[in-house]
Amino acid sequence: MQVQLTNRQQHILWATVRHYIATAEPVGSKTLLEEYNLGVSSATIRNVMGVLEKAGLLYQPHTSAGRIPSDSGYRIYVDQLITPNEVLTSQVEQALQKRLKCEDWSLEALLHGAAQILATLSGCVTLITMPQNTTAVLRHLQMVQIEAGKVMLIVVTDGYETHSMVLDVPSRGDGNKLDVELIDRELQIVSNFLNSHLRGKSLLELANLDWTELDREFQYYGEFLKTSLAEISRRSFTSGNTQIMVRGVSEVLRQPEFSQLQQVQTIIQLLEEEQEQLWRLIFEEPEAEEAGKQKVTIRIGAENILEPIRSCSLISSTYRRGAIALGSVGVLGPTRLDYESAIAVVSAAAEYLSEAFS
Repeated sequence: MQVQLTNRQQHILWATVRHYIATAEPVGSKTLLEEYNLGVSSATIRNVMGVLEKAGLLYQPHTSAGRIPSDSGYRIYVDQLITPNEVLTSQVEQALQKRLKCEDWSLEALLHGAAQILATLSGCVTLITMPQNTTAVLRHLQMVQIEAGKVMLIVVTDGYETHSMVLDVPSRGDGNKLDVELIDRELQIVSNFLNSHLRGKSLLELANLDWTELDREFQYYGEFLKTSLAEISRRSFTSGNTQIMVRGVSEVLRQPEFSQLQQVQTIIQLLEEEQEQLWRLIFEEPEAEEAGKQKVTIRIGAENILEPIRSCSLISSTYRRGAIALGSVGVLGPTRLDYESAIAVVSAAAEYLSEAFS
């Protein structure tokens, strides 16, 4: 959402969000005047809040009440009005290192311990996905023509797990229809080439073949195979362990936003019985990150696709072994969240777990 705010509007939006995060109470212009050094009159603050309301960044829960931030208001606050709390990030990393000595812990105990520390520090529900199996390597690959214009790509791993896809044979662009037997021979040649180059490689490396090594007559298979093998890699990666460690439920459910029993029940059901849905949300397909930076994903309110948590904010990041994403760590809480602290906690935990797994 692109909203251009003046410095004054930004300052008043920032103050409104900060007050609501701290108190869970709608805020009016007099309160902001008393609590924040805004340098303007109560009437000016009231007029600016009216402008912010018209822009969809604030709203009144009741006609006689003050204003509170909308999901869009929180988004502007997170994207434009705060900076990462590097001091807190460092403190969290030190706390994890002090309380969790990874050489003394089993994998599961390490993740359980990290989840409990994060829940305590953030006051939110902490979610840590179990690491994915990244050791599976390719044993055999075969491309088989199953009908005119259709090919099945079959990948077998060292554990004899099979992944397959049905694909459309790419057009050569010359309009000529190839002989079925010729296509079979070409597919066998390409399969042999791929096996010689990919056998023994991790499934996560399948999309990294140097396609310039293909003979010129088979070059038109290049983009077709690159896309297909990347999809096989993605499918194998996301078909593994979807277990999520959950901590801190009792703490966050004391927040006033979760006073309705039905809402609490749907969230708990999601956390306990529908983890696969939540896993797909918290553990996105891995993306490249800027060197030296831990990428943090922030979903606010309705940005969450799962209905039970559309009144919540979910902050997550991946932990890695080198360049390979193993799992995710995240916190779930009300949209009235201390975002600076939550982002710092998640970033520090992901960094710590990455170091531990490396």
